[in-house]
Amino acid sequence: MHIRPAADSDLSAITAITNDVIRTTTAMWTDIEATVGDRAAWMKQRITAGYPVLVADSMGEVIGFASYGPYRSGPPGYRYVVEHSIHVARDARGRGVGSQLVTALLDHARQQGLWAMVGGIDALSTASLRMHARLGFVEVGRQPGIGSKFGQRLDLVLMQRAI
Repeated sequence: MHIRPAADSDLSAITAITNDVIRTTTAMWTDIEATVGDRAAWMKQRITAGYPVLVADSMGEVIGFASYGPYRSGPPGYRYVVEHSIHVARDARGRGVGSQLVTALLDHARQQGLWAMVGGIDALSTASLRMHARLGFVEVGRQPGIGSKFGQRLDLVLMQRAI
């Protein structure tokens, strides 16, 4: 497996991973599935703004993707802080794909001179919380019952790491 910048040819796989996460987990608090066009617009916006979109590629198959963007809609006081997002294909979870993607994002952020990375993680995503803790992220806040999906109220855990 290797981590590389996403290409337009990866959009179908990125969309498939996104939609599986939407349908089967509480990691994304939406019920509205993405189209390839939605993901293409998202990727173009990120790359145009100077943010990375990375994929984990295993023998030519995209098994995960990650990116970061502005924190809190990007007010100038937060210009050295980013919020990241990582999603891994269901059959590739638990194999270190997420850790490698986050590590690559941290390397990219360091090269950009950023100070901190934040992740907003659903409290039910215990594997993601453990992975982030292993990578040096610490819980800096918890917002009880702020979200909902599948008819349940969800807590958001904010984790942060200095770069």
